[in-house]
Amino acid sequence: MQQVCIYPKEAAAVTGTKYSTARALLQRIRAHYAKPARAYVSIAEFCQYTHLPEAEVTRALNRS
Repeated sequence: MQQVCIYPKEAAAVTGTKYSTARALLQRIRAHYAKPARAYVSIAEFCQYTHLPEAEVTRALNRS
């Protein structure tokens, strides 16, 4: 089964930032999509917000 949500550690690896920066990015994504504080962020939402190609992000997540 393919992964649907993205976690701060993975977001940090994909974007090349620190864990705390990636956590803040996911918080901004939640606010942008009016999600609750503890809601999951999907890979599709992450890609749409960051303008990264979903295929490349998924490929990068499957490697790690």
